[in-house]
Amino acid sequence: MNKDHLQADSAMHSESDSDFSKIIDAGLSRRRFLQGGATAMGLFLAANPLAEAMAATSNPQSKLLGFTKVPASTADTFVVPEGYVAKPLISWGDPILKGAPEFDESGTQPASAQAGQFGDNTDGMTFFPLSDDHGLLAVNNEYTNYPLLFDHRGEAMTADDVKKAQAAVGISVFEIRRTADGWEYSKDSDYNRRITANTEMMLTGPAAGDDLLKTSVDASGTKVLGTFNNCANGETPWGTYLTCEENFNGFFAKPGGGQTAHEKRYGLKDDSDYQWFKFDDRFDITKEPNEPNRHGWVVEIDPMDPTSTPLKRTALGRFKHENAAVIVADNGHVVVYLGDDERGEHLYKFVSKNKYNATDKAANRNLLEEGTLYVSRFSAQPGEVKGTGEWIELTYGKNGLTKENGFNSQAEVLIYAREAATVVGATTMDRPEWVAVNHKTKTVCCTLTNNKYRGKKDNQPVGGPNPRANNKYGQIVRWNETNGDNSATTFKWDLFLVAGNPTVHNDFYAGSANINDENMFNSPDGLGFDKAGRLWILTDGKYSNEGDFAGMGNNQMLCADPQTGEVRRFATGPIACEITGLTFSPDQRTVFVGVQHPGEDDKPSHFPAGGNSKPRSTIMAIQRKDGGIIGA
Repeated sequence: MNKDHLQADSAMHSESDSDFSKIIDAGLSRRRFLQGGATAMGLFLAANPLAEAMAATSNPQSKLLGFTKVPASTADTFVVPEGYVAKPLISWGDPILKGAPEFDESGTQPASAQAGQFGDNTDGMTFFPLSDDHGLLAVNNEYTNYPLLFDHRGEAMTADDVKKAQAAVGISVFEIRRTADGWEYSKDSDYNRRITANTEMMLTGPAAGDDLLKTSVDASGTKVLGTFNNCANGETPWGTYLTCEENFNGFFAKPGGGQTAHEKRYGLKDDSDYQWFKFDDRFDITKEPNEPNRHGWVVEIDPMDPTSTPLKRTALGRFKHENAAVIVADNGHVVVYLGDDERGEHLYKFVSKNKYNATDKAANRNLLEEGTLYVSRFSAQPGEVKGTGEWIELTYGKNGLTKENGFNSQAEVLIYAREAATVVGATTMDRPEWVAVNHKTKTVCCTLTNNKYRGKKDNQPVGGPNPRANNKYGQIVRWNETNGDNSATTFKWDLFLVAGNPTVHNDFYAGSANINDENMFNSPDGLGFDKAGRLWILTDGKYSNEGDFAGMGNNQMLCADPQTGEVRRFATGPIACEITGLTFSPDQRTVFVGVQHPGEDDKPSHFPAGGNSKPRSTIMAIQRKDGGIIGA
């Protein structure tokens, strides 16, 4: 997902004044952290009912986890537990539109070929059922690897090459069906669709039409071409797909520099490795200064209608969106949880103005048009990793969001949501990535992937949900909203787990009580609950298998029992990949998981075809050999 070379250092902001020495002084030793004690982690384990999972890990009795854990792996293959089988469903370059050619490893296929093929670097996805055995997959294609996409490795770009790269990103929608030989996709379905960096879309909501969204080719500020760097996703109760624009900044360039404060906060640079700006003026900020403002949104797509226009929902704010976790609160308002995936950025929540109507699908289509955007502030006593929190409203005229502080309208608050979050005093987080909601308990979890700047850069103090300096392993924060109301403005939080390496470290970097030498990992990223309440964790971390990461092997997929806290490794991916994307068939007897960028940076992967083939981003379909429920 969010690679170091795509990340920009954002302006950092104020939080509490606690520091790492205070946490150490409060008793966060390895013994207390792993075993529980009267202070710090021990108090968190013993006193907070949300943390019963961590307290119980010394004697887990999981009734949810019924598979045999798999060991860490460095092999160039996809490993699943005994009794399971994993098969490739589709790979980058496979044709999904009528008339599209088969994948060609030469790297010389034109843009027109890629426009009809499955996009590169699969990420978040959702299964939209037509039945238990038949449906559509909507899949993000986050970015593309030039050394694999082109025979010249991106070193001799042409205008057609840029169009090809623009066709390799976005979203792929295609029909799939379960057969006697497993799941297969249809190459010729009328449902199949490619949405790319050149697909026409509409900007909607409070910011639509604002002067900051107008360009030389769109004086209305409402029509925009394309979506790209789509990371994870969400699904609405009315059957639409939410795709999230993350590192959009990496596709733009401002030759000669001179970035404004707004541009710096969103990571816009002088140059771009993708080189689109050399052949497409809208990616040259000196020519189209407002074009970057038209990206960084959540986009709503109707997968069942291939002729529909995607809608960029500005009410949900503009930042580096990771995913969009949706739940209907008991009072009927639609709630969307949103992470901004950059070190030191924030965690957001949107609450719709109007209520969901289960009997009026058409009316629900506009629920993301109006509502209130909030950003989180976490509180904790020094040395504790539990506490309370509040959602601070990001509405023009409130909480300091005024002309005196640089905001002239609600549109500006949404377009510059990061700056708004700083003004209201939101908590800086360790890269908030996927958010997942347990619809049975209404508990919410978020992966905080890592943060090498924590404790080193000004205004990123150590404490609360971000308890470690130079956080190379990550953690999962969990909260319950007040009175079980997901639209509430207050909550209680704790840490479900803290990743680490107990074979290397004897301190807080060893990890929490539910981490051991048989399930350790780093950089939790993807996250999702299944219908039974199992928490599935996907990683995008370091795979060197040495030093701080010794024994962790390739990136992996794990499953946790939220009641007992037990964590088991369920699958491991091939060399130099990220495991990402997570969606289940309606009967929970198949899980679809993405293998992104196997063999990145010229690592020796040939997944999935083997031999001397090019490595290709691939979706895997995992089933039990006995046809049972996944994970049970």
